[in-house]
Amino acid sequence: MKKFLVIGNPIDHSLSPKLHNYWIKKNNIDAIYEKKLLTQNEIKNLMNEFKKGKIDGINVTVPFKKKVIPFLDNLSIEAKATQSVNTIYKEQNKIIGHNTDIGGFELAIKRINYDLKNKTAFVLGAGGVAPSIIYALKKMGISKIILSNRTKEKALEIKKIFTDINIIDWGEVREFDIIINTTSLGLKKDDEIKLDYSTIGTNKLFYDVIYNPSETKFLAQAKNFGNKTENGYMMFVYQAHQAFAIWHKIMPEINNETINLLNQ
Repeated sequence: MKKFLVIGNPIDHSLSPKLHNYWIKKNNIDAIYEKKLLTQNEIKNLMNEFKKGKIDGINVTVPFKKKVIPFLDNLSIEAKATQSVNTIYKEQNKIIGHNTDIGGFELAIKRINYDLKNKTAFVLGAGGVAPSIIYALKKMGISKIILSNRTKEKALEIKKIFTDINIIDWGEVREFDIIINTTSLGLKKDDEIKLDYSTIGTNKLFYDVIYNPSETKFLAQAKNFGNKTENGYMMFVYQAHQAFAIWHKIMPEINNETINLLNQ
């Protein structure tokens, strides 16, 4: 039986096992997908297990999307461009790091028919998924990107990759059309991103990469002030779909049953 994992810290919120095991069963694959809570100093041992063939594929979530890179042999074009990895697989005995977050976000935005051309995006957070969001935004023709992070140094690191983005201090707000929360603020019930929603205006798109819980305070408050909201649910489904295809060479079906499965 093949073994697949999602690693992260925290990891309890992840619905990846539910989705992957559903697709595994649907496609009669002899495999299991589990979640594993990890600390940074355990990554090396895990990668050794992967090299020995004890693990067949790994998904990576917060906070290890960049931290796994030194333990990999090669990076895909997308992973190299963003310095962010969320899917690991083996090819000709080499460990490859890939990034399906880019495609996941892109497909999720296309699904709601939101046109990014000539618009300004405000990205909150400079963690593992932020470069993927920025890369996808640029790919889809965004006009301007503003980035803010609690630790400004981390935002400046991302500016080294994407030199044309604008960095502002945490808590500061500029004019935008779409705002994207890429931080983990919202995973806990009491988490709050302090924004003065009353001065932002209405009809903006508030996007949160968090999908569990399905509505963070960030989204709930935005909705109260007359804005459109979208969580990271479909991004999660699409990025998982691409990872599944890489590992199993099968394109699993995304239908209402798949989507409803995760809402239960």
